Amino acid sequence: MSAKAELLQYYRWLRQYGLNDSHSGNLSVRDGHTIWVTPTGACADTLTEDELVACDLEHGPGTGASLDAPLHLACYQKNPELGAVMHSHGPYTVGLTLNINEYTPVDFEGQYYFPNVPILSIPYERYVELAPEMVSESLKNHKISVVQGHGVYAAAKNLNLAYKWTCSLELSAKTDTVRRMVAKE
Repeated sequence: MSAKAELLQYYRWLRQYGLNDSHSGNLSVRDGHTIWVTPTGACADTLTEDELVACDLEHGPGTGASLDAPLHLACYQKNPELGAVMHSHGPYTVGLTLNINEYTPVDFEGQYYFPNVPILSIPYERYVELAPEMVSESLKNHKISVVQGHGVYAAAKNLNLAYKWTCSLELSAKTDTVRRMVAKE
């Protein structure tokens, strides 16, 4: 499967399994010297390979690339071993991390993968300006980070691993939510 086809598959899975709505989140994948990024405003249900935007680490985002393309490129620049960056909006993760600055999963698998998850507080009105540096810096030392009130960022050697970590964190947050609900009874 080509890098572009794989990117589309994972973007659709994020939508299909409730980690994004129809037009949210963004993904990128390294393909040689090219970084393929989802376009801004992309619909996961209808996006085609021809609509993906080629970006270059030296020349920046291509025309029409996601608003987060500079963030993706900053991640690759800070960590040359990366092969994929994934941004999603898992509702349990976003909800549980609204008022904290670090999250520790309560379940075994979550703690195995992420002993702690940094939660970055970025003012919404300064997101475009500050997020590339803050998120890429956090992902140098962590598999996954959350921007408070916004979403999850995972960086890995490939899309499959970024997806695994994204799904694992969301299941940990869901498990934690159920634990909290049961504790209130």
